[in-house]
Amino acid sequence: MDTIKEKATEIKVINSTTGPDTNFTNDQIATFLEKFLEQYGDPKEDILKCLDYVFDKNKGGFVILATQDDKIMGASIINETGMSGYIPENILVYIAVHRDARGLGIGKKLMKNIMEIANGSIALHVEENNPARFLYEKVGFESKYVEMRLTR
Repeated sequence: MDTIKEKATEIKVINSTTGPDTNFTNDQIATFLEKFLEQYGDPKEDILKCLDYVFDKNKGGFVILATQDDKIMGASIINETGMSGYIPENILVYIAVHRDARGLGIGKKLMKNIMEIANGSIALHVEENNPARFLYEKVGFESKYVEMRLTR
């Protein structure tokens, strides 16, 4: 039997032009992200709102999936901010790789595609102890400042 490492990974881009995917529903994408973001993730309801934002023609963004044999091995959601100059035009809201596929270059492949497709700058939020931080730095992201929030 082939292992994940031996199989080719296909990249699929989904946006408001393509519409939601017929093979991978928003619910399946949100379930995948909720599971594999682990302690760094958000509830599924929030991930679904982020997907709705992508498909809203007045807002925008895109989803990139890495798949093997009709299974999601990696997923990312990028939302367009509608701003330019003072705030990056895009925010990488979610990115996760299947636990069994980590270390195989899928995260790097997702990041490469994100950087090629996004128009303008890209921001992301990452916790200091998240191992994905090293991937972000490796592909060119740098820490600009500490974010602070007032949560209500």
